[in-house]
Amino acid sequence: MTTDSSTATPEPHQNGLATRLNWLRAAVLGANDGIVSTAGLVVGVAGATSSARTLLTAGLAGLLAGSLSMAAGEYVSVSTQRDSEQAALDLERLELDRTPDAELTELAGLYEQKGLTPTLAAEVAEELTAHDALGAHAETELGIDPDELTNPWHAAGASFLAFTAGALLPLLAMVLPPASVRLYITVVSVLAALALCGWGSARLGRAPVRASILRNVAGGALAMGVTYLAGTLLGAAD
Repeated sequence: MTTDSSTATPEPHQNGLATRLNWLRAAVLGANDGIVSTAGLVVGVAGATSSARTLLTAGLAGLLAGSLSMAAGEYVSVSTQRDSEQAALDLERLELDRTPDAELTELAGLYEQKGLTPTLAAEVAEELTAHDALGAHAETELGIDPDELTNPWHAAGASFLAFTAGALLPLLAMVLPPASVRLYITVVSVLAALALCGWGSARLGRAPVRASILRNVAGGALAMGVTYLAGTLLGAAD
């Protein structure tokens, strides 16, 4: 069956699609970190005290510390990566300016390694060099798209928001319900959210869903169990 090109839905650009998937994966992982770390904190504190004010204070402190730490770490990491990519692009620009013929030969050789015949590889290299020499060399030699370098501020902001969104769940689940059921509600809601995060990360990474969910839920349950035991022992000691 043929499809009318005028009405067909265009496929997403591969690099743009990969970038969006990376952002989604980072958001899921950031939310997952927020859930686990804040749940472990508030559950641990709940083992030592039933004061809603103390739980809220500890939870907010953990949320802010975790989200700011995630944002700072992501900013530094992405800035370093961007600086490295920019330096590689600057070097490539210099080589294209100083030795264009050698760079053209190198590009043709790279296309030969991908399976093109020498004649076709030379033609492709000439055509792409005439259209966008830096883009052709950056993609083939460096695996970089000069137009899609990651913005460290965007990465930091996304990590901050993702961690905060995840951390709010255990915090609100702990401080809003009555004292008699707050721990149970927190544990159940956290494990359900971790199962959802595990499902999301598995789908994005095309990994086995069941194993991802089990790992996520088991890790969160272990974290809450250990911190609750520690809080209970410290509370009893006091």
